[in-house]
Amino acid sequence: MFRSAASMPTALPAALAVLAALAVAGCQPTVKVEAPDKPIVINLNVKIEQEVRVKVEKDVEDLLEDRKDLF
Repeated sequence: MFRSAASMPTALPAALAVLAALAVAGCQPTVKVEAPDKPIVINLNVKIEQEVRVKVEKDVEDLLEDRKDLF
């Protein structure tokens, strides 16, 4: 019924090791991912300018000058 005094010193470090492991496991950080309560707004102030350059051959340019009714 009674344990011998020789088994007590070996059981104490084992019990302390188990308690330390539980304490460390209980202190692990947790990460929670939740949806935001407000919508995400992305403000894009972008000014887009486009320049189109058309090069035409000399004979096409002459044709367009001669016949202004084409366009």
